[in-house]
Amino acid sequence: MDIAGKKVLLTGATGGIGRRIASTLAAAGAEVIVSGRSAEALTELVDSLPGSGHSVLAADLGLVGAAQELANQAGAVDMLVANAALPSTGRITDLTDEQVARMLRINLESPILLAQALLPGMLERGRGKLVMIGSLAGKAGSPRSSIYNATKFGLRGFAFGLAADLAGSPVSITLVAPGFVREAGMFADSGADAPPGLGTTTPERVAEAVLKAADSKKIEIAVAPLVQRTMAHIGLISPHVSHRVQSGPAAHKAADSLVAGQADKR
Repeated sequence: MDIAGKKVLLTGATGGIGRRIASTLAAAGAEVIVSGRSAEALTELVDSLPGSGHSVLAADLGLVGAAQELANQAGAVDMLVANAALPSTGRITDLTDEQVARMLRINLESPILLAQALLPGMLERGRGKLVMIGSLAGKAGSPRSSIYNATKFGLRGFAFGLAADLAGSPVSITLVAPGFVREAGMFADSGADAPPGLGTTTPERVAEAVLKAADSKKIEIAVAPLVQRTMAHIGLISPHVSHRVQSGPAAHKAADSLVAGQADKR
């Protein structure tokens, strides 16, 4: 689907990756509906975007019913980019019931409910694209990330299952799966360093993958250096090998540093 002139709903728009996705889609000619919790930050973002026709829909996807309300307010959109997510790090025993529920709602339930609400209109109009921002964490587990892993494994499964349902229809779904991202995302937000030796990607490359997904039938696009993609795949097919690597002191030290920098984002 040529994105020029199409209406795109982007969640999680005010984070570093979300901002880059918004500007990339706008530069390609899309009319972007940016969504996030802060109306002020969203308005500032819209004012900075190239092109015209962009709009703001503030929403807290951690609240019950917020995803359905956002879809109703957005109306007829040609493309959904479900980017909103919480870092969701920490030992499960250190999280409250409310924190776990919010993490699951934002990271997994909301993308599913948005797709459910927007898909009928796309099918009726004969065009549409669903893009889910997943993660290589949807292939391999890591310490202090059990909830994050659960949501990204779940989102990957949802995207693959829905892709099978949409086969032969005018609507398709693509999972964009970044690895470690520098300059934005959980490591930039927390101040922790990404694990050494595995490389990183950039917000620009994630945004380029989203733009590519708009006109692609690919079910999954990984955005990470080869070594990361290889390690994630090994984790998927040989979880015991991944577990041994992730159980080492270096992995746990890096995970603890990440958790400490994200405690206020639960």
